[in-house]
Amino acid sequence: MSNPKQLSVQALRWAGSSLEVLDQRLLPEQIRYDEYNDAAGVTEAIASMRVRGAPAIGIAAAYGVVLSALQHYPKADWQAAVERDIKQLAASRPTAVNLFWALDKMHGLLAQNPAEPIATLTQLAEQIHSDDIAANHAMGERGADVIGDAKAVLTHCNAGALATGGYGTALGVIRSLHKRGQLQNVFADETRPWLQGARLTVWELAQDGIPATLIADSAAAWLMKSGKVDWIIVGADRIAANGDVANKIGTYSLAVLARQHGVKVMVAAPSSTFDFSLENGDGIKIEERNPKELLADCYLSEDSLVGAWNPVFDVTPAELITAIVTERGVVIDPGKHGVRSLATC
Repeated sequence: MSNPKQLSVQALRWAGSSLEVLDQRLLPEQIRYDEYNDAAGVTEAIASMRVRGAPAIGIAAAYGVVLSALQHYPKADWQAAVERDIKQLAASRPTAVNLFWALDKMHGLLAQNPAEPIATLTQLAEQIHSDDIAANHAMGERGADVIGDAKAVLTHCNAGALATGGYGTALGVIRSLHKRGQLQNVFADETRPWLQGARLTVWELAQDGIPATLIADSAAAWLMKSGKVDWIIVGADRIAANGDVANKIGTYSLAVLARQHGVKVMVAAPSSTFDFSLENGDGIKIEERNPKELLADCYLSEDSLVGAWNPVFDVTPAELITAIVTERGVVIDPGKHGVRSLATC
């Protein structure tokens, strides 16, 4: 698949009969693509965070279904085998709704018993990929329109080309602002414990020629107090009907700090991120990863008195969010209006 708007930074490359995944755990020191030929491999790539970011996870899963069909078709029970692989893909990570959205679309097509399943499933997966890139460009422009002449922004985690099909959600807005010559400073949190900001976001911005300033997570409040930032821009992994937003752990605390300091908060996410089955964020399942990701080796023994709590997402209440931006439109003050209006845009 090719796209004239595709940037050089690509998390995923579809090769026709395999999926090449940029191992983001190795960035920025090493750029390495791992090649996967079956759904089990793609499932492991998602679970292990080789690929991460809600839209990219959904795209990878869609290609995983294609790989499953390539592996099993035309065996007599090929559809049942693909169904099993879809269930495994769905279990790879629980919070990002794009994963389930993409798998539902692939499953729905599979249920139609297409005459040429490989070609049909491939076409849909490529469409999901290209649609995401187009959506990112659209929301980048919409978000830049909302922010206007603000001079400095802070972003959290990585919501760029590495987390999407290309261009990015939060970083898509930043890219559009940069092209307009409006931004003077882009600040990025380290985003512990995986350091997506330090390892991925500043690297990605540098690839695009956009200067960035890295800060420790704990410096965010003082940055806001100093008056050096006008907006916080983040992505999202799931958005409830009332506008509550699940995103990388630490987003909630940034929104609370922003309210204290008069800084505005923007969430940029594709419409596939909305979960209208949930009235609010209380129903969002928050993934908790292995405590070993936080603990030093000396605390890993069974008799250790030191444990760890490792949630990787939190939920920001809609009333702390200034604007939610999608490719379909913008909701200002979602705490008052919710986001159901975007369902029919």
